[in-house]
Amino acid sequence: VAGLGNYGLRGTRHNVGMAVLDQLARQLAVAEGWRADRQCCADVVMAAAHGLELTLLKPRRFMNLNGLSVASAAEIYSFHPEDIYLVHDDLDKALGKVAIKLGGSARGHNGVRSCISALHSNEMTRLRVGIGRP
Repeated sequence: VAGLGNYGLRGTRHNVGMAVLDQLARQLAVAEGWRADRQCCADVVMAAAHGLELTLLKPRRFMNLNGLSVASAAEIYSFHPEDIYLVHDDLDKALGKVAIKLGGSARGHNGVRSCISALHSNEMTRLRVGIGRP
């Protein structure tokens, strides 16, 4: 599960993907386990939920380069694009509304576009979190 955003710019609405992962890590009681993984240039923590082993990933890059971290992690941890969930902001959804999208285009989102390009696939599942338009 990759939370897309701009690393180091906490609290901005475009970093909602990373904020969701922070909350998920707290709920799964692994929030203290985040570690910097230099191989994939991301913060990573492992968790278990409902019988699944999860790798939570927060890229340490700007949004338009998040895909490089996601693709590196996919290679390191032997994930296929269809195993990856991207959590990202969506300007076209009202604040707080969420939707799951299976594959498809980036719909103008630079972080998703970067992931599609780096993974050479659009098969990732996306959790789109509404941030509304300003």
